[in-house]
Amino acid sequence: QGELVESGGGSVQEGGSLKLSCVASEYVFEKCFMSWYRQVPGQDREWIASLNLIGGNPQYEKSVKGRFTIFRDNDNTKRTMYLQMDRLKTEDTARYYCEGCLRWGQGTLVTVFS
Repeated sequence: QGELVESGGGSVQEGGSLKLSCVASEYVFEKCFMSWYRQVPGQDREWIASLNLIGGNPQYEKSVKGRFTIFRDNDNTKRTMYLQMDRLKTEDTARYYCEGCLRWGQGTLVTVFS
């Protein structure tokens, strides 16, 4: 088990929703800003959203703002961060990664079809 483990990816029709989860190690959850990134094969990894050390002050990349929501579980014992993705578009298709203190999960694949 890595320090960051993502889940929740899948295939969804355009306009639909998915909720990604990232379970973090105790160190990452307590000591790190945490972020979601995504990557399309052949392209650079792209930052899309972040939370600060206490899970507040959400920040979003322009193309996902208003459609995606980053948040942490209210129960800190779960050490889980989420990405709620609504009104998905085909261009959101990518592998999504969780990051904290430059540590990465293995990613979870999201495919949006028209």
